[in-house]
Amino acid sequence: MNDKKKGREILKDTLRKRTDFSQTDQNQGIPGPPFQKPYDPKARRVKLCTPLEWNDVVMDLKLDQIIRERKSIRKYTAKPLSLEELSFLLWATQGIRKVANNSTAYRNVPSAGARHSFETYLFVNNVENLEPALYRFLPLENELLFLRQVPDVRLRLSDAAFNQKFIGLGAVTFVWSCIPYRMEWRYGPTAYRVILIDVGHVCQNLYLGCQAVGAGTCAVAAYDQEAMDELVELDGNDEFAVYLAPVGKIGS
Repeated sequence: MNDKKKGREILKDTLRKRTDFSQTDQNQGIPGPPFQKPYDPKARRVKLCTPLEWNDVVMDLKLDQIIRERKSIRKYTAKPLSLEELSFLLWATQGIRKVANNSTAYRNVPSAGARHSFETYLFVNNVENLEPALYRFLPLENELLFLRQVPDVRLRLSDAAFNQKFIGLGAVTFVWSCIPYRMEWRYGPTAYRVILIDVGHVCQNLYLGCQAVGAGTCAVAAYDQEAMDELVELDGNDEFAVYLAPVGKIGS
């Protein structure tokens, strides 16, 4: 099978007909992985805003207008995002509606089998009342987990994305990582196609959310895998970067 044919097979659901789902870890009775990565409870965390607090920053726009005006934006103003605006964008992209059990939570984006195989990392550059640093979103607690400061973050983000300079110029850069086992546990070898479908749902909500707070974003799928994983400090096997998007305020 040539490379083109192999690549196209990933887009198909043909593998489902050859998969024995009775052998998946779920059907073997193995407990599912947690829907959120564990963390040190003593670690520094930042409380995010609730819907009542960010309600005033979300513009009252009609859905058709938001969809019509959605586009990729690569130039941002120096105006910071507010913590309320960032909280809204995190809620829109990975916010939890309901917890079913330790391995399943229902969120504001669809996911195959509600497996939600992503974690959200944020390179914060210019957000009011938030120290510039690398954070991880904790959707269950509605908090940001402080990870570390990143010197020369704008340059390092650009370098890790094949010199796409705009990636480091926003107020914050979203990096979504994938933990494949969350999906593999249920779907076995058919997991990978739906993982890539799912991450599109996440980023589309970021686009729509940005429209509602006067911000812009641009989805990015071209980056140096090893360099980006190293920058976020991911192992590159059980967890790795899969999509990213800078966000910044835009001019009127």
